[in-house]
Amino acid sequence: MKLVKTAAATVACTATMVAGALAVATPAYAATYAGECGSGYGVVNSAAIGSKGTVFLTYSASTGRNCVIAKRNSAGSAVLIEAGLAVSPVGTHWTAFDGGHYTSYAGPIYLSAADKCVDWMGRISGTEGGKRRTNCG
Repeated sequence: MKLVKTAAATVACTATMVAGALAVATPAYAATYAGECGSGYGVVNSAAIGSKGTVFLTYSASTGRNCVIAKRNSAGSAVLIEAGLAVSPVGTHWTAFDGGHYTSYAGPIYLSAADKCVDWMGRISGTEGGKRRTNCG
């Protein structure tokens, strides 16, 4: 009987530790796309902006345009947020750009790039995320 109680206690303790570890590993907040680019745009790519947020690349098949937003994990007091989008390679300037002190996100910014690769980025308080030469065609 003592062995059964010890085994049960070990299982309960292990389950508690695993549940605690999972709770710690899951971020409290994560940026999600909520239709900021408008009707008909769906997420086709995304990238983390460090631990501060996410940059989303969306596309509308009906308009043939790409859209980018850079979004914080949780809204708060205004901070510098930037979003950039260009036909690859970007060169020295983003074709479409938005930046300013915002509470939640920068953008939406739009670009027609049929049959071309795009470079896109988001930056929050100096931390950048994004990708180069993606979503070609």
